[in-house]
Amino acid sequence: MGRRRTLLNKEALALARGGADFIVLATNTMHKLADQMMSGVSIPLLHIADAKAARILAAGLKAPGLMATAFTMEQAFYLDRLRAVKLQPVIPNDADRAEVHRIIYQELCQDVINPASRAVYENIAQRLADNGADCVILGCTEVGMLLNRDNVSVPVFDTTLIHCEAAVDKALGASV
Repeated sequence: MGRRRTLLNKEALALARGGADFIVLATNTMHKLADQMMSGVSIPLLHIADAKAARILAAGLKAPGLMATAFTMEQAFYLDRLRAVKLQPVIPNDADRAEVHRIIYQELCQDVINPASRAVYENIAQRLADNGADCVILGCTEVGMLLNRDNVSVPVFDTTLIHCEAAVDKALGASV
């Protein structure tokens, strides 16, 4: 197991031993390591993609555009969970994926809010809608720094907010 996987697994096991009812991994991309993190852990993980998928389905939508890190937009760990519940994710083209990823790591993670990058994100979100997306997933905690329901032409699903709400619902005993 790699260093991050080992650390995440160690912490998940400690949370279970400490009496936690479930685990929340409050980041989209790190869910790439969710299976390894949960190895041998006796409590469930509230997976961020599952919480989001449930909300999208409840809204009667089925083709979410996904704006996130390249890992999240391209790899099965995330997309397969959406597809498993019959969602049909719409992914930006290669150039747009590269630009979304670049802006996340070179700007947003550095707390840089660039109006030109906001325009780029808005244009990418519109291209997703033009290509059949009936909503847009803000699939990285930082994407909400540039996009929201006021500057996207289709419904927006903010994974950070949805995951937090699902965790509160689960903690209070509501169905997720």
